Amino acid sequence: MSIELKEQHRYNLTLIIISLVFLIFIYRLVELQLLSAEEYGTKSRKNSIRRVVKEPGRGTIYDRNKNILVDTRPAFSLYVTPNDFDEKLIPVLSKILDIDTSIFIDRLNKGKRYSIFNPVKIKKEIDQKTLAFIEENQDKFPGVEILPEPKRTYSPLAKMSHFLGYVKEISDEQIGKDSGYYVPGDYIGQQGLESTYEKLLRGVKGYSYILVDSKGRKIGKYDNGKMDSQPIDGMDLNLSIDLNLQILAETLLTNKKGAIVAIDPSNGEILAMASKPDYDLSLFSGVTPIDVWQSLNEDPSKPLFNRATLGEYPPGSIFKMVLATAALEEGVIDENWTASCGGAFSYGDKVFKCTHVHGTVNVTRAIHQSCNIFFYNLMLKLNKEKGWSFWNKYAYMFGFGKRTGIDIVERPGFIPTESWYDKVYGKNWGKGFLISLAIGQGEVSITPLQAACYCSTIANGGTYYRPHLVHSYFDKHSNTETLVPVEGRKLDLSQKVLNIIRHGMFLAVNTPGGTGLAAQVPGIVVAGKTGTAQNPHGKNHAWFIGFAPYDNPKIAVAIIIENGGFGGTTSAPIASALIKQYLLNKGKMVNNDYIMEAQKEIDSKANSESGD
Repeated sequence: MSIELKEQHRYNLTLIIISLVFLIFIYRLVELQLLSAEEYGTKSRKNSIRRVVKEPGRGTIYDRNKNILVDTRPAFSLYVTPNDFDEKLIPVLSKILDIDTSIFIDRLNKGKRYSIFNPVKIKKEIDQKTLAFIEENQDKFPGVEILPEPKRTYSPLAKMSHFLGYVKEISDEQIGKDSGYYVPGDYIGQQGLESTYEKLLRGVKGYSYILVDSKGRKIGKYDNGKMDSQPIDGMDLNLSIDLNLQILAETLLTNKKGAIVAIDPSNGEILAMASKPDYDLSLFSGVTPIDVWQSLNEDPSKPLFNRATLGEYPPGSIFKMVLATAALEEGVIDENWTASCGGAFSYGDKVFKCTHVHGTVNVTRAIHQSCNIFFYNLMLKLNKEKGWSFWNKYAYMFGFGKRTGIDIVERPGFIPTESWYDKVYGKNWGKGFLISLAIGQGEVSITPLQAACYCSTIANGGTYYRPHLVHSYFDKHSNTETLVPVEGRKLDLSQKVLNIIRHGMFLAVNTPGGTGLAAQVPGIVVAGKTGTAQNPHGKNHAWFIGFAPYDNPKIAVAIIIENGGFGGTTSAPIASALIKQYLLNKGKMVNNDYIMEAQKEIDSKANSESGD
């Protein structure tokens, strides 16, 4: 081949290569400018514009007298924006923040899965020393920023842990169920009212959009802040709780296991709700150490367990009015029907004892002196003439065996039925079960909250109100208050029957031989019923339910002390102190001197003799 031809071939090959390269550049230019303009434009904007969340203030929680129960104060948390952050800094930052590098990496990776452009919370509540160091060396930590956010604080006067609840960092599972409001690192209401009213309390996030340079440094506002939005603070909750009554209730349960529920019979508002043992909510307002969480979970006294709404107990003698109501309403007996109590009752090969020899008793005296023999006979009479399913009917009517509808988590308790016995024990189960049910023993179980609602319904003349802890919520943004609706249902009970039941409860507290004499309050007419529930695992549980004033009830209470013995000696005196505080000393601060005086009076009453 001649030299000229070789040169021509080389020239043509070079021309082809140059043309191909040129065509590739043209194609890439067309792709960038036309085909992928929107995609790359978006990426470019995201690299230069940052959306910064402005957290709203979480709503404040007040008691019925506007005492602050839960508030917020500012705290500072460290965030990292994955797209701008140099992960080589993880060991250094981990040491500065005093957290394990694996925790840092885990939180960063969780945030990446959501978005590499959104800040990820690495540590909450940075101390002032760390905050100052990070801010002074901001240029050495690209993509790192410290942002303010609210922290929950609580009244030091009462714990209220079981119904208030707390806030903590949202879990992956909760984010998965959310419609898009939350991101990793956000905090959300857990347990109690903080959870139930989360959407009202949390408010609405605001956002600001800022320009940043290639090193993540802020340049200024994007589009002069036209896209920015201000946060809207969460709504305030006004509870029906009376703080002074709550303080007293919690204090009187000190060193005991049990629960107290006080309720307004006219509308179902909860005036006090205490469960012991309990815990300090401030342990959950920040970062909760693992050993603290494990200690609370593993404590055999179950301080995290709300006995007021979740504890299911045999009701004992406080349940006798259910049977009395059923028999009276169905015409099985009237107020003059009597049974003879010789101190013991034989059924089959078993003997069931009474607390005393009561002689001939009618229904009001049977409630007054809590005569077991009367109710053994009455249950068998009801079963014979009507069928004991009517006992179930009136138990359900009073709200037992189902949830009350209160605005926190609760359990329904249990009311056994004939079909349940058939299933568990076979068709030929003996009627001896009825003997136990007659006095609130056996398989029946209720919660203290249900007992309070039951007492409240008897007190107000037959209206069952849905219990609730929140009276209203207040929107600071619109300056409007919304009342929580009062929901009630009138029971199909005659006033005559309710008056008979109420009179028996009056006698129990106010006349000689009554089992609830220790519930008396000078100047106030109290009515009530004691209960001593047998406990196969130890000493009996002590119940008392009562209301006052008798003619115009303002408060109904239910008290259970686990392993407390007799309700008349253990729980009735506590009821007296609570009723006295609410009706005679309302507004008076419950201080140590007041509590000591109340406890002295309770101890004095507890030493007196009483029955059931």
